[in-house]
Amino acid sequence: MEIRTDLALEARELVTENINGVDIDTEFPEKMKITRMKITNQQAANSLGKERGTYITCEFKALTEDFTAADKRLVSIGEEIRHLLPENGNVLVVGIGNHNITPDALGPKAASKVLATRHIMGSVASSLGLDNLRSVCVVSPGVLGQTGIEVGELVSGIVRNADIDCVIAVDSLASRKLKRLGCTVQISDTGIAPGAGIGNHRNIINQATMGVPVISVGVPTVVDAATLAADLMSPNDDEESEQLRQKVLPNGRDMVVTPREIDLLIERASILIGMSINIALHPDFAPEDLFALV
Repeated sequence: MEIRTDLALEARELVTENINGVDIDTEFPEKMKITRMKITNQQAANSLGKERGTYITCEFKALTEDFTAADKRLVSIGEEIRHLLPENGNVLVVGIGNHNITPDALGPKAASKVLATRHIMGSVASSLGLDNLRSVCVVSPGVLGQTGIEVGELVSGIVRNADIDCVIAVDSLASRKLKRLGCTVQISDTGIAPGAGIGNHRNIINQATMGVPVISVGVPTVVDAATLAADLMSPNDDEESEQLRQKVLPNGRDMVVTPREIDLLIERASILIGMSINIALHPDFAPEDLFALV
């Protein structure tokens, strides 16, 4: 049975043997565990089913409290994002997903918390004391079923016409474990395939297709039903795996599982991601000032 996960850390956990070309280090800042994994060669990439590059996984307790400017997790995640950003240039933040479907609404909701600053310049910026704001554009382009246009096509057009130097793409992800839903953030420099979390692979948004660096930021909000069953039941062989899959997937229809409190999870995760991106993009401003500007 295929185990579906968007998290590179989980893909590594599924491989029992040692893999050359995978470097991992872990830190434990306040209330968090941060695992940085680099896939350095194609053999390791093929073994894990992930692209070569850097994957940063931030794990913390469930989002049971509202965020404030004093929350150290915002700064820690913001620093991880900033390390992957080019030092200068215009940045495009893209909130990927369908805001009408709660588990898929993370991208649009997080984008709504990000400061759009490209239009604030010159004397306007000086008069407001915002001279040091980085130039940022923010879009939530919807999904193919809403617009009839691939997200990658829209983003590519904006990159070309707005002189964009880097893209940050925010999207919902799929995990293989319930315990990681809503309490894990993955940051990567390998780009993103919109809709991959629910099995709808669209055009990949990465440096090769966009012509500029693409950083992806996501939070797992769903678990594939068959993957969840395999994790809970631990089938012994291929035959048991197939029997389990047929029970979980009647008539071949894929299903995903999401927490009952998904509305609250998405709301708080969107604040976490949106404000962490603001902190990454505007290091000269204190978190409390950025909260006041949003």
